[in-house]
Amino acid sequence: MSMLTHGLEQPVAWAERPMRILTARKAQLKRLALGALTLLSMGSVLTALIALRTAIYVWRLPA
Repeated sequence: MSMLTHGLEQPVAWAERPMRILTARKAQLKRLALGALTLLSMGSVLTALIALRTAIYVWRLPA
């Protein structure tokens, strides 16, 4: 038996039992996800504003 696969034949205990997430933990995960989404949205808006400002600057350059 290979040392790399030793013990993989046995079922993994944590995979068999059902996952129970407490309501407090679920609410915390929701807040974290909402905060991450807000941060990404703010980053998108900031990027769009920088692109708009750059486009206006380039458009006003004398040719």
